[in-house]
Amino acid sequence: MKPRIFVTRRIPEAGLEPLRHAADVEIWPDPLPPPYPVLVRKVAGIDALVSLLTDTVDAGLMDAAGTGLKVISQMAVGFDNIDLAAATGRGIAVGNTPGVLTDTTADFAWALLMAAARRVAEGDRFARAGRWKTWGPVDFLGPDVTGATLGIVGFGRIGQAVAKRALGFDMRILYTSRNHHPEAARRYRAEYADLDALLGAADFVTLHTNLSPETHHLMNDARFRAMKPGSVLVNTARGPVVDPAALYRALTRGPLACAALDVTEPEPLPPGDPLFALENIIISPHIASASYGTRARMAAMAAENLLAGLRGERLPHCVNPQVYPGGGPAA
Repeated sequence: MKPRIFVTRRIPEAGLEPLRHAADVEIWPDPLPPPYPVLVRKVAGIDALVSLLTDTVDAGLMDAAGTGLKVISQMAVGFDNIDLAAATGRGIAVGNTPGVLTDTTADFAWALLMAAARRVAEGDRFARAGRWKTWGPVDFLGPDVTGATLGIVGFGRIGQAVAKRALGFDMRILYTSRNHHPEAARRYRAEYADLDALLGAADFVTLHTNLSPETHHLMNDARFRAMKPGSVLVNTARGPVVDPAALYRALTRGPLACAALDVTEPEPLPPGDPLFALENIIISPHIASASYGTRARMAAMAAENLLAGLRGERLPHCVNPQVYPGGGPAA
């Protein structure tokens, strides 16, 4: 009898095809994620689960699946939607898809940064509304990127990839991170600074930190007040790293000139959210990794993790290696 797999949303065929060869696969067909009560019913008796960041994978869901659940494979780098302690306590291996989206996300952070600096979205709305009558010498002015100071909050893979791109714009690069990265700092001519110093000096601040209790609402009223007047904030990390009410105040009262977000709190923002009323913000629907190649590779990695778990092998990308003898600390 083939093992049973539930996939919480349709993912690229690069991930689905190998799963279909090895197991009976049920895929949630709707574009929206399954509501939690439905998910509880769907996982009953499964051997493996492919989840996304939009799914709540807690102890209750694992218990609903039953003792046959061997592996949870998340098609994402982040995994704060999964109760790792509950999974480890039940002997369930949890996998993610790190590294594969580094360049794609860094590219998109730069797309947002450039669009914010040069007010691309505002100009597009202006033209579409029929308000473009002539070239204006003081219309849609924005800050220069070349030669500006870039502050990178979180200097892991993606933060370093953003720094690499900043070299081409002759930027001064500041970074702050839990850990110092002296080799990468030398490579990308980046200077370490504490967060408040970085915020006070940077013309552009881009967030690339994980979501944790320490980083929840890292960008709050006090931090926004510390920012340089006329600066720009970019967030492609996680929505709750930014306090949305504080962001609104910073955009309407200063010091921020503009913000560009690919992630929000809540996600998605509901219609009528005050941030949507502002002209000096760009909001994209969590698409930083949305290239054909990256999403296909993410799906394939999720399948590799899941199939390894079904075979009783160590997951290639495991975030709770404590489930294995001598597995070491979690990622």
